[in-house]
Amino acid sequence: MSVSERLHNEAEERRSRDELQARENFPVATRLLPARHRANLLNVYGYARLVDDIGDEAPPGERAALLDLVERDLGRIYAGTEPELPAMRNLARTVTGCAIPAEPFHRLLRANRQDQAVSRYGTFDELLDYCALSADPVGHIVLHVFGAATPDRIGLSDRVCTALQIIEHCQDAGEDYRNGRIYLPGDDLRRFGCEESDLEAARTPTRLRGVLALQARRARRLLDDGSALTGRLQGFARVAVAGYVAGGLATLSALERGAYDVLGAPSRPRKARLLAEWSRTLGRR
Repeated sequence: MSVSERLHNEAEERRSRDELQARENFPVATRLLPARHRANLLNVYGYARLVDDIGDEAPPGERAALLDLVERDLGRIYAGTEPELPAMRNLARTVTGCAIPAEPFHRLLRANRQDQAVSRYGTFDELLDYCALSADPVGHIVLHVFGAATPDRIGLSDRVCTALQIIEHCQDAGEDYRNGRIYLPGDDLRRFGCEESDLEAARTPTRLRGVLALQARRARRLLDDGSALTGRLQGFARVAVAGYVAGGLATLSALERGAYDVLGAPSRPRKARLLAEWSRTLGRR
């Protein structure tokens, strides 16, 4: 079976998984969105999931070629010709209907190419540069989906998306390490006296919890700053973005509630907390 055929066969399974994940993460927000917005967001998530799955799960020797295949399909979309991959054909409808520029999609590809070459980040600033490729473009695309992409909103969106990426790095620190990557800044690990082997422990060592708590505080500051974005949006864009902000805040609460023991047990937000944060964020002016 060719690479493109395998991706074709996996496309529908991935789309179903994305739909389920979207419902689990933002149950109220997604139910309140019209079908056209849900479809467009799922098409965007399908692209991001495709690129991430290639970068994380494809055989290492095939990843560069597969990312090239996605990039060629991206070129086909903007040239007005039909893409080869099903996920990219779905994306083409959203790109055309919402007039989304190509640059954010290319940045997500660059992030995954970087993942193949860079597995450690020495400083928090280096991690922020990575988030500018791996997380911030998603916010730009979402704003375009709702016709709300302006420079001031994009700046606030970047804070939200970077915060969400840092929170995910905290949650997935053990899994990332098993996959050969560490997204916790090296200088913070050294400052707290951590060894990389701490990420193999059955329960999170106290010193590593200190590093995670530091990243969580940084993420909260970014999220607090960026949450002003909801006050600059209206209608369904406001509903959706409030859901993203609420998910980050609820997850930060879960991390704190679990004393940052991300290796011993998953830190997942409680539904009641998620709904409370969503309601509070949605009401922000």
